[in-house]
Amino acid sequence: MSAVQPVRGTHDLIGEEQRRHAHVIETARRITGTYGFEEWSTPIFEDTGVFARSLGDTSDVVSKEMYTFTDRGGESLTLRPEGTAAICRALVTNGLTQSLPQKVFYAGPMFRYERPQKGRYRQFHQIGAELIGPAEPLADAEAIAMGRDVLEALGLVDEVRLELNTLGDVASRTAWRDALVEYFSDFRDRLSEDSQVRLEKNPLRILDSKAPADQELVKDAPTLERYLNDESRRFWDELRKSLDAFGVAYQENPRIVRGLDYYSHTAFEFVTARLGAQGTVLAGGRYDGLVAEMGGPRTPAIGWAGGIERLAMMLDDTPAVVAPVVVIPAGDDAQIAAIAVLNRLRAAGVRAEMGYRGNMRKRMERANKVGASHVVILGEAEITNGTVQLRNLGTGGQIEIVQADLVGAIRSDRSGEAE
Repeated sequence: MSAVQPVRGTHDLIGEEQRRHAHVIETARRITGTYGFEEWSTPIFEDTGVFARSLGDTSDVVSKEMYTFTDRGGESLTLRPEGTAAICRALVTNGLTQSLPQKVFYAGPMFRYERPQKGRYRQFHQIGAELIGPAEPLADAEAIAMGRDVLEALGLVDEVRLELNTLGDVASRTAWRDALVEYFSDFRDRLSEDSQVRLEKNPLRILDSKAPADQELVKDAPTLERYLNDESRRFWDELRKSLDAFGVAYQENPRIVRGLDYYSHTAFEFVTARLGAQGTVLAGGRYDGLVAEMGGPRTPAIGWAGGIERLAMMLDDTPAVVAPVVVIPAGDDAQIAAIAVLNRLRAAGVRAEMGYRGNMRKRMERANKVGASHVVILGEAEITNGTVQLRNLGTGGQIEIVQADLVGAIRSDRSGEAE
């Protein structure tokens, strides 16, 4: 019988890969915390309407990629394909629309039925941040700066570039939409089947199409620039000034769009050349109507999400594993006393292990195999004297010290090695 394999498009996180994954989350959690963001966790499945209404029935995610099922009670549920809609649902459900602003960080698995490829899985993981409440361009600039700071803390800021666009306000985007309909209608027969549907329901989505025929037509499609009204231009100008003040470099890219009605003004992507054609690693935008889609009041918001797998792949250095200290009892009678030493080390935050069986030679071999920095040996004489033998496996030196001084001696050794 062959071994059971993980489901296609999923993968196990073990060893170095898990450490990279955790490092991305911990770094993002730390950086967003300096901006005053708190972490929220939402269920991994929601009522299907949470995503259907937020992503739109013309989106590929809703029409082709969502994992939707009917539970035993007849309810239609969906594994979350993204995090923003769930955060906005949670904001409304928990009565927080009157307690703004809300600064939210999240991390966790998402699910989409798409073709697995390098850095893309059917169960994937994201970090994300949502700044809910502020309507000012400064808020957008700060959210983008925070994303930049996360990438910098990961050592990736020199590997990416920020591409930035404006979507204007509703009036500007409506005028642009009409121009796009007029333009693409002249080429209806040349559009892909999906984009012919989008032309009727949401023409902005044609700009995101990956079909070669569509991309060729998009090159000459009208851009938003000529349809921006005065208010939209003011917002766009203030955003760029604020980004300059934060020291965030960017390139303007008029082809970055968000095709849903509740998106407005800011759209941005941090992209890299290291991951091939699918080079976006962190992206977001302003969405002033999504909270209202969830049944709350119209509420301005700006947010972003980043793919953990893709960011982890780009890390040059694997996060270091803290070397353990291995406690070795010399004889069965010393095992109870060894447990007290283990407790002392762990209470002080020292990673400590003890093998469950084997003679001294085998236990020493195991200590070397797990990469221990020190071994702590205690037998009958040490128990009587309240001491231990501390051996530094890096230098080979060994000393006898009282147990109360053990943690300090290990830390002193490690400090000297770091220097």
